[in-house]
Parts: sequence; structure tokens; C-alpha cells
Amino acid sequence: MSAHVFQDFPQLVAALGEPPARCDLGPGQAQLAERAALASLDDETLFAGARVRDRALAKCCHSGLWLLYDSLDQSHELSQEIATTEGSYWHGIMHRREPDYANAKYWFRRVPQHPVYDMLKAESQQLASRHELDPPAQFLAASDPWDPNALVDLCEAVARGRSHCRALAEEVAMCEWRLLFAYCYAGAIGR
Repeated sequence: MSAHVFQDFPQLVAALGEPPARCDLGPGQAQLAERAALASLDDETLFAGARVRDRALAKCCHSGLWLLYDSLDQSHELSQEIATTEGSYWHGIMHRREPDYANAKYWFRRVPQHPVYDMLKAESQQLASRHELDPPAQFLAASDPWDPNALVDLCEAVARGRSHCRALAEEVAMCEWRLLFAYCYAGAIGR
């Protein structure tokens, strides 16, 4: 992993403990120990006392945290209520993990461009340089713009045994989570 997922959010370590070491590509196992902490996590704690300026982005942060801890239903409940590009992005990630690949692509079509895409592409290229890539993963090394549907395809290929790049896909998914969460967090409090 290129950076600790909660590196810039010590209050989350205090409230939730250490985050998962990897991002599951599938539904994962809901982490029951964190469910109570997630359910009681309010904006005051999440945003370390900063005033929330964008409620939709704050809700995205909550959706992302539920997703990180493999509670897809709670994440979905929140993300489907957020009629923004970021809400669609979280919604797409949730369906990718469900796995409902066609539905994930539907939601990613609602995110034609996003500010995290360039950073995600650059970090994915660095991650890919440390792995032997099979055909479904080769898009990660290309100089093309980021394509969220290509990551959906890679996750599906891993799930169906057509790609050996599970570890790389998990690293990229965690990188995507970290970048999108940081973007939403900063936007929620107007940084």
C-alpha cells in the first residue's frame, strides 16, 4: 500500500482502531467489532470538530467508511441518497464489490471525470511497475486516462480466475478508497 489509509486522520484511528490492511475486491466480511463504532460516528468526531460545509460530501465520507469495513448495505443506503458525482463514485465502488459489475459500470458512467482520477492513475502506474501484469491488468501501466470500468473488469477477471493480479487490484482499490475519501473529507469541511 502506498500510504497508510488513515495517515491524515488520527481521530479515525482513535474512534475506529486500525483500518483494514487491504481493500477486499468482493463483499468481504462485515467487521462486527467496528459496526457499533461506525454507527455512533458523528460528524463532530469524524471531522475533528471542524464545521461541515458540504453535507453531501460528509455523507460520502460516512458511506466510504462503511464500505472500508465491509458493511456494503450501510454504505449503499447512504450512497444511493447522494445525488452528486462523489455519491455516484462511492455507489459504483460498492456495486463493484457486491459484485454487480454491470451496475457498477452504470454508476461509473455517472462519473465521467473526477479530480482523483489523475492521482489514481499515477499511483496505479507506480503500483503496477512492481508486478507482473496479465492482460486484464495491463491498463494500469498504460498512459491513457483513468478508466474506472477497466478496474471493474480487472476485479471481475480476478473473481473469475482470469487474472492472477489480485494483490495489485487490492492495492489499487485501497489507493482509490484513500484518494476519494481524502477528496470528500477536504471538500466536506472546505479545505
